Amino acid sequence: MATDDTIIDHLKKEIPVDEESLLLNPDSSVGLVIVDVVNGFCTVGSGNMAPTKPNEQISKMVEESARLAREFCDRKWPVFAFLDSHHPDVPEIPYPPHCIIGTQEAELVPALQWLESDSCVTLMRKDCINGFVGAMEKDGSNVFVDWVKEKQIKTIVVVGICTDICVFDFVATVLSARNHSVLPPLEDVIVYSRGCATYDLPLHVAQHIQGAQAHPQELMHHVGLHMAKGRGAKVVSQVSFDS
Repeated sequence: MATDDTIIDHLKKEIPVDEESLLLNPDSSVGLVIVDVVNGFCTVGSGNMAPTKPNEQISKMVEESARLAREFCDRKWPVFAFLDSHHPDVPEIPYPPHCIIGTQEAELVPALQWLESDSCVTLMRKDCINGFVGAMEKDGSNVFVDWVKEKQIKTIVVVGICTDICVFDFVATVLSARNHSVLPPLEDVIVYSRGCATYDLPLHVAQHIQGAQAHPQELMHHVGLHMAKGRGAKVVSQVSFDS
């Protein structure tokens, strides 16, 4: 009988994601986008959507997100960070209450809290899955679109959580906006696979939670990357910097 790992390996062969390497230099005109690296999704025991025990994929995502953020800020390159933040009386179906505004769940993880005081960083609290939609203002403007135009960004590197949900929805929408000339001068959307993660909810656990769907972490992470590439993103497994 095939094991879960064998099945996942087979699926990866059937829907491969060919990943590249990315070398950034001072002329890259690049910006970093960090999606929802907050306690409510990343810190053990920090809420309904947080891991219940240490998780290697999430820990690596936080580590790589922090590494890239430090490199970008040291080079005075622009960073845009989304923070999932919800009002307690506005549910986000189908998910349980999470990342409620005013709680630690809605704050950046400890490894990224320094972003709050860095002049290179734009912070954006969003109350929906899709960050592009969450960046829309009442006057019809969009904070993310304005950031791209103001900073004259040609390439964005995207990291964060969840690969197949908030990261993918944002990436897919940005690519559609780019294709319709809404985001000049943006050209490339790059998803850094090791800088992304998703949550793990095995079938045997999901079966005992009303309304829950099984969500095997490794498989859904791969599916998220595959879908992003299918929409036109570049997927990379390594990001390095040229002085």
